[in-house]
Amino acid sequence: MLYYLSLLSDHFTPLNVFRYVTVRAFMGAGTAFFLSLLLGRWMIGRLRAFKIGQMVRQDKEMEAIGHGGKAGTPTMGGVLILFTTALSSILWCDSGNPQVWIVVATMLFMGGIGFADDWLKLKQKNSKGLKEWQKLALQGLWVVVAFVAIEMVPGTRLHARELMVPFFKAPVIADLTVPGALVFMFLVLVGTTNAVNLTDGLDGLAAGCMNSVSGAYLVMAYVAGNVIFANYLQVPSISGAHELAVFCGCLLGAGLGFLWWNAYPAKVFMGDTGSLALGGTIAMIAILIKQELTLLIVGFVFAGEASSVLIQRYWFKFTRLRTGEGRRVFRMAPIHHHFEIISKERAKADGRSPDSAENAVVIRFWIVSIVCALLGLATLKLR
Repeated sequence: MLYYLSLLSDHFTPLNVFRYVTVRAFMGAGTAFFLSLLLGRWMIGRLRAFKIGQMVRQDKEMEAIGHGGKAGTPTMGGVLILFTTALSSILWCDSGNPQVWIVVATMLFMGGIGFADDWLKLKQKNSKGLKEWQKLALQGLWVVVAFVAIEMVPGTRLHARELMVPFFKAPVIADLTVPGALVFMFLVLVGTTNAVNLTDGLDGLAAGCMNSVSGAYLVMAYVAGNVIFANYLQVPSISGAHELAVFCGCLLGAGLGFLWWNAYPAKVFMGDTGSLALGGTIAMIAILIKQELTLLIVGFVFAGEASSVLIQRYWFKFTRLRTGEGRRVFRMAPIHHHFEIISKERAKADGRSPDSAENAVVIRFWIVSIVCALLGLATLKLR
């Protein structure tokens, strides 16, 4: 909205600053961040007043990591991320850009699925919400809607069916065809959405890792939307993608603001409302700028978390069929719990308090995420 003030720059020259993507990305980040700080305490109070608290499953695994004390902590805090990101985007993005609306719609739709999941958990008073097939069906429905929207936008239609691979200058497959493009888009969107959801298991883990991913995609969206940079680095030039850089700035600011309240010890959890929305949003940005597979590098932490769950589940089933007794690869999945258990055992063996083990694991995962984000950006040059 504020972008249109630049149209008055002929009458007042300083308003020309609103044309610059970098300025609006920075201002969008600042707006989302300060809105999160301003509204965070009030929102946490409202969640407590309505008794919207985290449901923790009761079993031996959860007892082993000592997360019983987290029960009752306000959840569904992802609403704060959605609100501050959406409002900041409306203020600082070009409202006439269709890519921004596709991403915002994806964020709200995936957040809606997460909200329904969280609400069912509260209503049923257990850690189960929507069934897996229900989530997949709804996410698959959105893939079809989003694909149709992408095909209707001239700026994204040109590259919509291409398969780009990191380190390669040209598309590996020039035309996936409609069925192939839909399947690929489904795998990217659903895989990323649920990977972020699985990562959200420790205070500040998903939010912190998402911030580094958002920062990386801010740069990649800026490059994709700049014809000169895109041609120089030989990456797909996507008309209008520069506005996604502004959106990524808003997403980054909202994530940092939410982390203020979500860092250990967390005062609020994002819940599936936030994790599904964040995963779907970053996946859609990657799809629009044709950097889908780069997510495996930039979002290595998310990919590792999802992979650990799949490995654990299918190895357990395989060994149970072969020997009659299921065996595990990790102490507990997702893998952050595996390292949490080991960290707590080492702390006890060294005579230290195990209370800081969770925070130690989270910070190390943040470091890995930042390094992987930088490696992902390096793929823009190494082609």
